[in-house]
Amino acid sequence: MNLKQSIKTLFICAMVFAGLTAFALQADAAGELDKIKEAGKIRIAVFSDKPPFGYVDENGENQGYDIYLARRLAKDLLGDENKVEFVLVEAASRIEVLQADKADLVLANFTVTPERAEQVDFAKPYMQVALGVASPENAPITDVSQLAGKKLIVNKGTTADAYFSKNHPEVELIKYDQNTEAFNSLRDGRGVGLAHDNTLIFAWVRENPGFVTGIDFLGSLDTIAPAVKKGNKELLDWLNAEIEQLYQEKFFDKAYEATLKPVYGDSVDPKTVVVEGKIQ
Repeated sequence: MNLKQSIKTLFICAMVFAGLTAFALQADAAGELDKIKEAGKIRIAVFSDKPPFGYVDENGENQGYDIYLARRLAKDLLGDENKVEFVLVEAASRIEVLQADKADLVLANFTVTPERAEQVDFAKPYMQVALGVASPENAPITDVSQLAGKKLIVNKGTTADAYFSKNHPEVELIKYDQNTEAFNSLRDGRGVGLAHDNTLIFAWVRENPGFVTGIDFLGSLDTIAPAVKKGNKELLDWLNAEIEQLYQEKFFDKAYEATLKPVYGDSVDPKTVVVEGKIQ
């Protein structure tokens, strides 16, 4: 066999392998809705310590904006809002639980980024968010320039972690897995501030006197959306159709009123948080 024939043979083999791989992914994703229905439950990854979006209350019950949506998805897919198994995750493990088939979808306040979209498939958004920085009211951080050479608290695997790591190497990051650890660290003065989703920061400072949102909008305006395992087209298509229907019902406005307004009061404009079919 000459060189030209060898190259041609290798090319054909590569094409066949790529085709088989794509077929295998499609076959694996085929029937995902049937699998969920046969199991009698949908496994949804959520936070346990991010009130008011996903948290476990004093009675051991999952609560929050993401939970409100999760129960509606279970109701519309399986006919019962209680047919959902909540898989508790941390920010850094959201992709892993999908790749390891430990959850069917993620609703853990998952901000859409190009890097994450290479690893999971995002459905249509249901929230919008930017970054914010909380700090003590007696030493407020009102500009990023004040953070140079200082310690800033973030959660591993979050957009705050990625943003400061990429854009502000002059800031020393103290990283935690859990939200509870991060905010306790801020209370203890282990950092001059804490960067996180501004929607969370707004809620936390209202519940914690002595702290303020010195920076309420940082970086870009991003969206938060459900995520499924890469290639799971059947579940993704169902989610997109479902969310379109929820837009029509103004479901997310209702979810805001039920779960977020009691925390935010009138301090936050719902239009800066809720997505009902288009980004504000």
